[in-house]
Amino acid sequence: MSRVGRKPIAVPKGVKVEIKDNEVTVQGTKGKLSLKIPNSYKVTLDKENITVTRPSDLKINMSQHGLYRSLINNLIIGVTEGYNKKLEIQGVGYKAQVQGKNLNMLLGFSHQINFPIPEGITIKAPKPTQVHIEGIDKKLVGEVAATIRAFYKPEPYKGKGIRYEGEYVRRKAGKTVV
Repeated sequence: MSRVGRKPIAVPKGVKVEIKDNEVTVQGTKGKLSLKIPNSYKVTLDKENITVTRPSDLKINMSQHGLYRSLINNLIIGVTEGYNKKLEIQGVGYKAQVQGKNLNMLLGFSHQINFPIPEGITIKAPKPTQVHIEGIDKKLVGEVAATIRAFYKPEPYKGKGIRYEGEYVRRKAGKTVV
């Protein structure tokens, strides 16, 4: 039995939830999100709780029961609080700045990297070595952060690159002459 899937989702005040044809639409102070759920799962809305029930005890249904409950919960958290990721840039002369709808980064390459900011995401660079990514869609925020990090992953010898805030990069010793 899925422990996560059986838990009801509390709907905070100021959040409107609509369920039509197994499409859950959540609207809050920060925006509006929707999620399509397979017809076999039943999503019901009580006064202040949302519950997800699975069609049977097949392995695939049990494995996805908690997933759909978590996805609906992420929608509610997104429209009330939002999600954010913070990145750090380490390296001499490495920096980032937001110009219009682009994030411009100097990462030691022969060219400047211009990353177009997708809709629904706000990117700030409070310092040249910090990038803050904010949005209401958890998947999109994580995907944008991973894409930016992939431009220059932190390397283990000098520690240069883009990393998540608080991420530990295991350092290696370089070659030594004996």
